Amino acid sequence: MKIAVAGTGYVGLSVALLLAQHNEVHALDIVPEKVEMLNRCTSPIVDVEITRFLDGKRDGTMALDFQATTDPAVAYTGADYAVVATPTNYDPKKNYFDTSSVEAAIKAIREYDPDCWIVIKSTIPVGYTAQLRERTGDEKIIFSPEFLREGHALYDNLHPSRIVVGAPMDDPQAVEAAHVFANLLAQGAAPEEHERVNADGTTGIPELVCGTTEAEAIKLFANTFLALRVAYFNELDTYAESRGLNTAEIIRGVCLDPRIGGHYNNPSFGYGGYCLPKDSKQLLANYADVPQNLIEAIVASNGTRKDFIAEQILSKIEGAEKPTVGIYRLTMKSGSDNFRQSSIQGIMKRIKAKGVPVVVYEPTLEDEEFFGSPVTHDLDAFKDAATIIVANRWNDELNDVTDKVYTRDLFKRD
Repeated sequence: MKIAVAGTGYVGLSVALLLAQHNEVHALDIVPEKVEMLNRCTSPIVDVEITRFLDGKRDGTMALDFQATTDPAVAYTGADYAVVATPTNYDPKKNYFDTSSVEAAIKAIREYDPDCWIVIKSTIPVGYTAQLRERTGDEKIIFSPEFLREGHALYDNLHPSRIVVGAPMDDPQAVEAAHVFANLLAQGAAPEEHERVNADGTTGIPELVCGTTEAEAIKLFANTFLALRVAYFNELDTYAESRGLNTAEIIRGVCLDPRIGGHYNNPSFGYGGYCLPKDSKQLLANYADVPQNLIEAIVASNGTRKDFIAEQILSKIEGAEKPTVGIYRLTMKSGSDNFRQSSIQGIMKRIKAKGVPVVVYEPTLEDEEFFGSPVTHDLDAFKDAATIIVANRWNDELNDVTDKVYTRDLFKRD
C-alpha cells in the first residue's frame, strides 16, 4: 500500500518507519531542513530505534520504502491511507486542543486524494472525529490513538501494549478500514510480539476496534491515569520529605502490593512532557457538565508539587551570599531531547519570580539564553557557577558534585 504521513515528530516519524517495513511510505513535513535530514537517513529527534532504522536504511541492512518530502502532491496523490500526526497543543484560553493543524492537513490531503482513508493520530478532544465527519461530510476519517514514550516512540510501536482504532461502528466500510489499519500496525511490530502471552491469557498484540469517540476517550483517560500515578507518588514524596521520612522505603513497601506494582513510581518535579499535561487538562475540559473531583485534583496537584519543590530549593540557599540556582538539563526525561512542558521549567519560573538568578546547562540547546537565563554547554563551569544544582533526573556526570545536587530522582530512572 501507499501510505502518507503528515508530520515527522515523535508520532509521525515512528509510525512512518514502522509502516515502511512493508509499505511505500511518504512522510510530509513543512520544514525543509527536517526533510533533508531524513532523506540523508539522519534522525531530527533523539530516539534510539528511529536512529537504528535510519542507519539500517542508509547502509542497506534494512529494507525500508521510506521517503520524506515537502511536496503534498508527492505524499498524498494515490495514497491508500493518510495518517495525520500534526501537533495539537492545548489552548488554555479556549480550554481546548488547537486542532487547526489537523484540519489543515486533512484539507491538503483532500486536494490531492479525495478517496483515501484518513487516520488521525494526533491527540484530539473526545467527540472531535464524529463532529469533524459530520461538519465536513467526509465519511472516510477514522482515529487511532498513539501510546508512545518520548525517546522510545518507535520501540513502543514495535512492541505495542495494544492497538486501538476508532471508526463509526454503524459504518461497515469504516469498520473494515479500521481493521485493515490495525493489521498494518500489527504487521510492523516485532515478530516476538505476535507470540507473547498477555495477562488475560490471550496470545499476540491486543487489538481493539471501537467507536471514534470511545477511542478518543481511551487516549485521554489512559494518559490522565498515568498523570494520576505520577502525582500520587510525588505527593507521597512531598509528605515524606516534609516529615523527614525515607521516601524510597515507603514507596518500596507500598509497591510490594501486586495490585500497585513497582513501576512508574519514581518521584519527580511533576508530570510533564508533551502528552500528560495537555491530555489531563483536555479531559478535565471534557468534564464541563459531568460531576467529578478526581480529574480536577490531578491537574491541580501538578502545580502544588512544583510550588513545594521550588520552596525546598529556595530554603536550601537561604542565607547564601549571591546564590545562583543551576538547572541541570531542560529535558523531561533521560534519553530524550524534548523539553516541551518539562516540569523543571515550572521550577525555574518560580525560582526566578523570587529574584534568584538561574543558569542552565543544556547541551542540546543552541541558544545562549532560555527565557532570559544564560545557557552553557560547559559542564565544569556550570558546576562552579551554581550554588545548588537542580536535576529532575540524575546523571552520573553529577557524581563529583553530589553535595550540591537537589533531585527527587530517588531510584535514578525514569
